[in-house]
Amino acid sequence: MKILAIGDLVGNTGIKKMKSTLNKIREKEQIDFTIVNAENSAEGMGITNKNFEDILEAKVDTITMGNHTWGKKDIFQFIDNPKIIRPANYAEGIVGKGYNIYRCKNKKIAVINLIGRVDMNVLSENPFIVIEKIIKELKDNVDMIFLDFHAEATAEKIAMGYFVDGKITAMFGTHTHVQTADEKILPKGTAYITDIGMTGPKNSVIGMDIEASLKRFETTLPERYKIATGESIFNGVIFNIDDITNKVNSIKRLQL
Repeated sequence: MKILAIGDLVGNTGIKKMKSTLNKIREKEQIDFTIVNAENSAEGMGITNKNFEDILEAKVDTITMGNHTWGKKDIFQFIDNPKIIRPANYAEGIVGKGYNIYRCKNKKIAVINLIGRVDMNVLSENPFIVIEKIIKELKDNVDMIFLDFHAEATAEKIAMGYFVDGKITAMFGTHTHVQTADEKILPKGTAYITDIGMTGPKNSVIGMDIEASLKRFETTLPERYKIATGESIFNGVIFNIDDITNKVNSIKRLQL
């Protein structure tokens, strides 16, 4: 089995790039299950009804979110759709789910979404404590567990990787929009990569217009961000799963 995780969609540009690329990847790589992070799909902040419908048209299996989960009010209309999950370590009792279980080729696949706490400026529960509780709930009920850890600090992501090593199938990081070259199988068998990158404008500052971004850094004055235009890139990773052991045999980074 092959599972594809797609890096953060940035604006309509990113959605269009995903839709124009995904079928080709599915056919070439024989992808069975697809996870995509979409918390930046509404012009960099949140997700709208139209974004959600456009993404579902591409037949993705799971949509994960992050620090901009509530960036657009539209989300409250579809947050209970089983195709979308939000960080599990948001406050208890809020709408939506932090994980869900999906079926693919007679396998039960759990996908979990967590948000980091280092330099994120979002109030959240301790992700390490939360993931431990979730794993206990899931471990005897599913064949595979995948974690999208939406976090800023590489140290926090690496620590999380070792924390879940041997307990889940794979962990991939999102949020920084820069793909890292550290994909590996950790000592106890969990597949890991610090960040899978982004799907959106290539010539940009993590998806944003270069001039607007430079002005913010040069002057330290507020400047409205806007999505960059032009050529787009597609980032993601493919996890190749052994059908008998349900463990990852190999990880392949995609930069298209």
